Amino acid sequence: MELRYWGGDWGLPSVHPECLVVLAYAKFGGAPLTLNPVDYTWASSQGIVPILTYEDEIITKPANILTFCRKHKYNADYVLSAREGSDTLAYIALLEERLLPAIVHTFWVDSDNYSSVTRPWYASRIPFPLRFYLPGKMSREALNRILVTKGQPPLYSMNEVEAQIYKDAKECLNLLSNRLGTSQFFFGDTPTTLDAFVFGFLAPLYKARLLKVQLQEHLKQLPNLCDFCDHILCLYFTEHAEDG
Repeated sequence: MELRYWGGDWGLPSVHPECLVVLAYAKFGGAPLTLNPVDYTWASSQGIVPILTYEDEIITKPANILTFCRKHKYNADYVLSAREGSDTLAYIALLEERLLPAIVHTFWVDSDNYSSVTRPWYASRIPFPLRFYLPGKMSREALNRILVTKGQPPLYSMNEVEAQIYKDAKECLNLLSNRLGTSQFFFGDTPTTLDAFVFGFLAPLYKARLLKVQLQEHLKQLPNLCDFCDHILCLYFTEHAEDG
């Protein structure tokens, strides 16, 4: 199984949330991935990663890749009860609806973070001439994604949309912090799918060197979530944690 993904920085194995979800789950479930980060050989103009290739199959999107891993007996959720499995789906839906839009905005729409952090990082990994086109395309798609999902009445202006998505994200972070409590992982002593999603979404926000830090500062006020990210890095990605 070969994974094409955005590579690492800031002490992380990947700076891209969805790629990080897959990398974490593969570690938790013991999936033997051959890692192939995006580099000068990449020729896609779509920017679609992560991509898992296995024999003649090509799988995209974290949920599909995780399902594929489970079908091949690399299952990080075998310890979960039916109720915990249902809770996992509910929390992932909450993360994608309430937290992810603000993370996307932080990295791809906020002009200061995009111009100083996101665009330079991705452009440095993308081959010529795609580096001059693809980051801008990804930024525009991020903005459209936010407007399509969040820019509905009564939120008529971009300022109103931004205020709402950051409010939702902070509430979601508070909820995650309360749910985790003093536990190492969300369902006891073993990491599962939910841990992979939370880690994948939070770790880049936690570790990136951002100029606009509204959401990052809120995360850092929740030490158990920060410790959660550090714990996974130390347990499963030691070589990257040492670089952070």
